[in-house]
Amino acid sequence: MWLFSRKGPSGFSACNTAEEVTHGIDGTNLTAIVTGASRGIGFETARVLALRGVHVIVAVRNTAAGWDVKEAIVKETPAAKVDVMELDLSSMASVRRFASEFNSLGLPLNILINNAGIMSDFMLTQDNVELVFATNHLGHFLLTDLLLENMKSTARQSNIEGRIINVSSEGYRFSYREGIRFDKINDRSGFKSLYAYFQSKLANILHAKELARRLKEDGVQITANSLHPGSILTDSWKKSCFLNGKSLNDSGLLITGHGLWGASTTCYVALHLNVKGVSGEYFMDNNISKANSQAKDTELAKKLWDLSMNLIH
Repeated sequence: MWLFSRKGPSGFSACNTAEEVTHGIDGTNLTAIVTGASRGIGFETARVLALRGVHVIVAVRNTAAGWDVKEAIVKETPAAKVDVMELDLSSMASVRRFASEFNSLGLPLNILINNAGIMSDFMLTQDNVELVFATNHLGHFLLTDLLLENMKSTARQSNIEGRIINVSSEGYRFSYREGIRFDKINDRSGFKSLYAYFQSKLANILHAKELARRLKEDGVQITANSLHPGSILTDSWKKSCFLNGKSLNDSGLLITGHGLWGASTTCYVALHLNVKGVSGEYFMDNNISKANSQAKDTELAKKLWDLSMNLIH
């Protein structure tokens, strides 16, 4: 029970909600893109960022669901600035179209939250890339690449640090034995949906780490980090965290609770001053966490970067 409620160096723990970790933060001068914001953690991330004054772009495959998200957020916070744009991360054409449309709007971009993710049986996309890898990693890799100049320009002109956040998962520790199956990304043999998902989550961490290295090398005022979004609501976890003196079991938040708590680390890394200048790290429960050797492997990260660049071009 105490393991979940114990505060880390940040002053927060797994029991803090996204609203709690962003309390008192003014984001009115910021613009953020949140992928996969139509439900769950993505929705809660968008909601809390908008609550703090951030102009949020809800990037979703299903725009009807996106408009529902906007309506729900504005109903709660009438002054919220929320826009909806179509984005299918499994399609490079869709990613390129989204980035082109966003950049043409002339909007600044301070925060990019690569949150969307899927788990699926083996399938190849129209770009001939395995679907889970294409959606969870490659689509976000391409999106980040296409929006990076905008973020650099925004950081220079505003003198406000840009932040790129890849939502990963502790499941990355259980990827394929080699970590990334470089020569078998599209190989049906040996494919297992759970391992493929974990592989993509390891790729999210490696992408952020290599991107952070490159940004630092370029002297750009942009950070890149990855994170585990939140613990699953097991019964013991529900009983260990309290909301206004009531346990989750008594609060009526069993459905939305995962979003409430799961989005806290994302919002913390996106907005909190504690994270200023911190880059290339892996976060969990609103604190920096220790990643395993594969996730810290710089050569593996560079190799993945090269593979990704080859695939998107």
